[in-house]
Amino acid sequence: MTRHSRPSDPGGGHRGVGQRVGHRGVGHEIEHDDEAGELLELLYGLVRDLRREATAGTGVTTPGQQRLLRALRNAGEPRRPGELAAALDVAARSVTSKVDQAEADGLVRRVADPRDRRATLVELTDAGRAALAEFSSRRQAGAATRLERLEPAEREQLLALLRRVRGQAGDCEGAIPGPGPGGQPRR
Repeated sequence: MTRHSRPSDPGGGHRGVGQRVGHRGVGHEIEHDDEAGELLELLYGLVRDLRREATAGTGVTTPGQQRLLRALRNAGEPRRPGELAAALDVAARSVTSKVDQAEADGLVRRVADPRDRRATLVELTDAGRAALAEFSSRRQAGAATRLERLEPAEREQLLALLRRVRGQAGDCEGAIPGPGPGGQPRR
C-alpha cells in the first residue's frame, strides 16, 4: 500500500483501527491513523471548501486578509497596526503586508491617529465592509447548503455532537437530540 492509497476493504467500507489513510490536498498532505485524525481532516476540508467558495469574487483573497478585516470590524473603530498584530497574534511585519495589500485592494485605509500625529490607524472602508459582509453571507450559505443534505433530526444531532466535542454542551448535557431507537424520542 502506498502512502496515499486506501487500504483494500473487503469488509464493507469500514477501516480497522490503525489502518493508514492518506489524503492529499492542495499544498498540504494529511494522514491519519485514527478517528481524531479523520475528524481533523474532515473539519479542515469543510472549512477550507467553505472559505474558497465564499471568497470567489469578493476581493477578500486570503484567510489572513479575512481575519484582518474581521478584527477591524469587531474592534468597531480604527486600530493601530501593532494592536491588530496583537489581536491577530502575528508579527507586526505580517500585519504591515496584509494592510498594504488590503489598502491596495481598497478594503482598508490608513488614517492619522488624532491623539498622536506620528502614528497611523487602519480602518475599514465601505468596500471592505461590503466585501466582508459578502464573504460572511456566502460562507453562511455554503454551510446551510451542506446542512440541507441532512434530515432535520440529523442536523440537530450533528450540532449537538459538535458542541459536546468542543466542550460547549450547554443545552444538550450529554443527551443526543433527535429520535432514538425505533423513531421514539430520546429521554
